[in-house]
Amino acid sequence: MKILQFSSNPFGGVILSSQDIPVDSGDFLNSMKFSISQWEKQNFKVVWLELDLKRVDLVPIAIHLGFEFHHCTSEYLQLTYSIVKDSFIPPYASHYIGAGGVVINQQNELLVVVENRGNIPDALPSYKLPGGTIKEGEHISEGVVREVLEETGIDTKFESIVCFRNLHGYRFAKSDIYFVCRLTPKNSKIVIQTEEIEESIWMPISQYLSDDRVSLFNKRIVEDTIKSKGLSIEIIDGNRSPEQQEAFMPVLE
Repeated sequence: MKILQFSSNPFGGVILSSQDIPVDSGDFLNSMKFSISQWEKQNFKVVWLELDLKRVDLVPIAIHLGFEFHHCTSEYLQLTYSIVKDSFIPPYASHYIGAGGVVINQQNELLVVVENRGNIPDALPSYKLPGGTIKEGEHISEGVVREVLEETGIDTKFESIVCFRNLHGYRFAKSDIYFVCRLTPKNSKIVIQTEEIEESIWMPISQYLSDDRVSLFNKRIVEDTIKSKGLSIEIIDGNRSPEQQEAFMPVLE
């Protein structure tokens, strides 16, 4: 009997990729039982098992052996097995990340949107900032420009992050971090994304700040954008490459 092919991490973890897992259930059961016994002798603590869609039939066997669900994507299911009881297993991603844009033109007008009201068309429209969810592997500065362009047809230049908020109990009971960004418009003609947006207009800032349909939080965001330069992107020598990360630092006078 051969031990399953694996890699390891610095924390006593055994890493198993789908490509190294036998498809046959009998082979999987015998190989896994033998391998766990060997990893225990080698003082490993946790087994990380990835099963792709071709190996979903192995899930009940893994659960029978003592594996537990950790997370899944559209391509694989990740399970864990604690060789050492109560070993620390870091949780999967806990937050969504979103970004909204404060876009002000040379006429001192603010770009605002009204989301589709769906089944409650009689509800009064609520004017919000354009924005949405940042995609996996996407920079915040890129994602907010993309979202504003998709929703309103307005292309923008990222300037800075003004503020952010952390909201709990969001989609699928996960938390949500939402960044508010200062953006400079490159064009003025609005073309809305009809699937999500009912209306988008350039609204005088004074009107936005006095409108009862605008939340106090959104009013505060716009006020602070006018007063503060926020945090801008800065490339720091010796740090990770700009393709890997964004570093935001205070804009100093």
